[in-house]
Amino acid sequence: MFDVRQDNEDDDEREELEVLPTDNLVVVAKTQDEISQLEVYVYDESQENLYVHHDLMLPNFPLCLEWLDFPPAGSTSSASPKKEFGNYIAVGTMDPEIEIWSLDVLEGMYPDMVLGRPDKTTAHVPVPLGTGKKKKKKAKHRATSVNYHVDAVLSLSWNKTHRNLLASASADRTIKLWDLSRTVGATTGDGEEAGGAIRGFDGVHKDKIQSVQWNGKEPTVLLSGSYDRTVRTFDSRAPESCLGAVVGSDVEALRWDPWDPYGFYVSLENGLILNFDARTLPSDLNNPSPSRFTLSAHDGAAAALDINPHVRGVLVTGGTDKVVKVWNVTEAGDGRRVTLVTSRDLGVVINSLRLRRFVTLTFCVKCRVKCSRPSGLRTMHLPSRPEAARVNFKSGTWAQTATSGKHWVPN
Repeated sequence: MFDVRQDNEDDDEREELEVLPTDNLVVVAKTQDEISQLEVYVYDESQENLYVHHDLMLPNFPLCLEWLDFPPAGSTSSASPKKEFGNYIAVGTMDPEIEIWSLDVLEGMYPDMVLGRPDKTTAHVPVPLGTGKKKKKKAKHRATSVNYHVDAVLSLSWNKTHRNLLASASADRTIKLWDLSRTVGATTGDGEEAGGAIRGFDGVHKDKIQSVQWNGKEPTVLLSGSYDRTVRTFDSRAPESCLGAVVGSDVEALRWDPWDPYGFYVSLENGLILNFDARTLPSDLNNPSPSRFTLSAHDGAAAALDINPHVRGVLVTGGTDKVVKVWNVTEAGDGRRVTLVTSRDLGVVINSLRLRRFVTLTFCVKCRVKCSRPSGLRTMHLPSRPEAARVNFKSGTWAQTATSGKHWVPN
């Protein structure tokens, strides 16, 4: 006997789960009531509708995310060996391991790949110094390993050119390079486990490494920033030839400029944004390394920043002052000129943000202090279209030129 109602319910459920080509997927990591999870949002721009499509449970407090399209070796979601592209998210947590999940699998119980050695780090408990009851105990640093992290993973960066490579930065003061095409648990000819990192960079920084990123134009070059108040850039093939700069405060975030292969931005705990040219950096940190310009962006830590890859000169920043700001960076005769385009107080501390298109600014916020507004995902719309050659926006105009592309022209 055919049940029409059951068939209609199945069709409705299938329609609700369907992701259309016009939809935008946004992945958010959150912890609530000591439960950590990934929430996959679908955003329908035409209807301005944002909702949670599905979620995945995480083992510990999440610290960083990185999307990638390379199917990890031995992936349970890649049934066909010929599959070249996928939809995955790498997650760094307070645990030393990195988990890679398929975003195309609903109600997934296990990650597709785990990078690290949980059998070696399951007893990851900081060892206190001294035994005095009244003295504040300090934790000893665990002995580092060239094959895996031994402390929390703070940053991840996927190489979009060499798609099987993933870089990670950790509180253990090391940077690791992982090959996602190697099967976890297999052994190499030297007897080493293939699930380990293919290379580790141990002497780059002297404190926790907060951020790491591949250069989009030079795919072997890495940029890193640390709590030792330095930024370093080096070729992963020759890390001994390392350049760097002392920035005077703890590094919060950094980004290569997609419009300048040698330029990058650094946001600091003191609220400043610095812009550097990597070609002018010294190899000796004792030598002066002035930035091209300095921007006093926030009252408090400038916890996040991003550069628009579609519209030249658009810089967006967010901080612990709960404000998101959009800046315009233009070339001037004596250097660069930076002006504030717009800002918005969201009432929550900004932890991370991404600017993917000229039309929509999407970012995650995490409340570190008590406030009346809940933490979660916020979206901020820029009222214009990326395909328009000239669009009015506040007190200026987006202009299209043959040499510089789209850029902001204040009135």
